[in-house]
Amino acid sequence: MKEAYFRFYAELNDLLPLPNRGRDFSHTFGVAESVKDAIEAIGVPHTEVDLILANGQPAAFSYLVRDRDRISVYPVFRRIHLSPDTHLQPRSESDIRFVLDTHLGKLTAYLRMLGFDSLYRNDCEDAELAHISASQQRALLSRDRGLLKRSAVTLGYLVREAQPRQQLMEVLRRFDLSESIRPFRRCLHCNALLECVSKDLISDRLPPRTRKHYEEFNLCPECGRVYWKGSHYRRMKALIERLIDRPRPDCPAC
Repeated sequence: MKEAYFRFYAELNDLLPLPNRGRDFSHTFGVAESVKDAIEAIGVPHTEVDLILANGQPAAFSYLVRDRDRISVYPVFRRIHLSPDTHLQPRSESDIRFVLDTHLGKLTAYLRMLGFDSLYRNDCEDAELAHISASQQRALLSRDRGLLKRSAVTLGYLVREAQPRQQLMEVLRRFDLSESIRPFRRCLHCNALLECVSKDLISDRLPPRTRKHYEEFNLCPECGRVYWKGSHYRRMKALIERLIDRPRPDCPAC
């Protein structure tokens, strides 16, 4: 058997057994294996890794681990700028888009509330989620390590937190989204961009009290839901301000 030595840094240690956190540890292997396969055998999906050093030199996922190698594995850097050639995770040239697995329905609603394009179905199989992520260049959010280890997935994130509000803050930090928030522009139910609509066109669909007290409305062109700045809107706005710790503009669709 051959033996290499690995060390994982920062939040990647959350994904390791306690005895291996914050230290060098050995990994034994027989046949030649890529460093990607070795890292995932240890328990860390490749979507979590942005830099690998093999004996002090940057290495690609395809690097073949050799006997006595020393491998250092780093997460995505948010405050340290690396040479573009050393990044292992793709860099989005446009606004980030998401697809979420079946256990993250509430997180989906929160992301849509903040204006992020977020696909979700509660009956989506793993293979279909991986295909959507790859074909549409969407970041796959999941709490399932096995799903993120699929070779088709090139951009994704393993959500650590269990509570939806904490999950939202985690995703905002991971993808550095605080400056990209545009709340109340998407339908919470189907993800479509909302459109301003004249009150006269939807007056017959409004409760009498809403028809009397509100003048501004948005319509989802896909599912037909109507939105206005009632008590539910005010609660969501207050939640956003608590989460993000600063006020945000009102609905930019108007």
